[in-house]
Amino acid sequence: MRPRLSLPKPHRRGFLTAAAGLLGVSALGGCERFAASPTGRRALKAGEDANMFVQRLLLTPASLAKEFPDSQISPWFKPNGTIDPPDRAYKALAARSFEGFKLRVDGLVERPQDLSLADLRALPARTQTTRHDCVEGWSAIGKWTGVPLAEVLQRAGLKPNARYIVFHCADTMEYAAADENEEAETDKTANPDMEARPEGAENQASDSQAAGSEAPGAEAEEAQGTPIRYYESIDLTDAYHPQTILAYDLNGKALPVSNGAPLRLRVERQLGYKQTKYVMRVEVTEALKGIGEGGGGYWEDRGYEWYAGI
Repeated sequence: MRPRLSLPKPHRRGFLTAAAGLLGVSALGGCERFAASPTGRRALKAGEDANMFVQRLLLTPASLAKEFPDSQISPWFKPNGTIDPPDRAYKALAARSFEGFKLRVDGLVERPQDLSLADLRALPARTQTTRHDCVEGWSAIGKWTGVPLAEVLQRAGLKPNARYIVFHCADTMEYAAADENEEAETDKTANPDMEARPEGAENQASDSQAAGSEAPGAEAEEAQGTPIRYYESIDLTDAYHPQTILAYDLNGKALPVSNGAPLRLRVERQLGYKQTKYVMRVEVTEALKGIGEGGGGYWEDRGYEWYAGI
């Protein structure tokens, strides 16, 4: 049985306080300095809360993001962020067309799962043609097919204290230096600046060849330090939304490496950085503290909003 969601009702006073905080921030000079201060961080957090308040006030949990006819599918769905994970274990899976891939579902669940792509494809599927809106300002429309996250969670069975779903990914974004006093060095092959890829590159025979990189050996990986991999999270409201799926196909074909193979999250009512690629593990938690730096996602740990509703 699907767990009943117990969500706090929006509070009018909290919304007005958040709105006032946003107006105050917009009127200030030296916004960057203010944003770095404790008061600024509280004001920005109030603005994020206001964004979620308004969206969930206006929309029901089942309200759908707009879907489009196939005639409006973009001829090229721009890959961004990581386009070819450098991680040795991931490259070994990709070289075998992801034979042997298992999605781990664990944490606060009654029945931990290890699901192959065949297992996932055997579950009820959903196909949706939606628009991806990137925080950088570009958009693309694609047809996604995958298993609703709700199906996976129902199969695992959530424990009563479950509150968040955390997605752990294969792509290393940077390395934590061995010496904690040293600044972590960004891994250039992880493409943290979201560099664009030439049009049509995702249609080449090998995504690894298109990106022009080779898998590093274990010694090389260890020499760079502890890998910091991409992660994201959503709450149960978005997890059980009918358009929240773990997609394995894009435009009627298996998901390319550049777009997140073998599995990526689609949570259609939020911005692109929430659409996690290269999903390897789904963890159910009570809180986000203790995962990454506690912000709820790789970019959130670096100042992005956790709730990126559109």
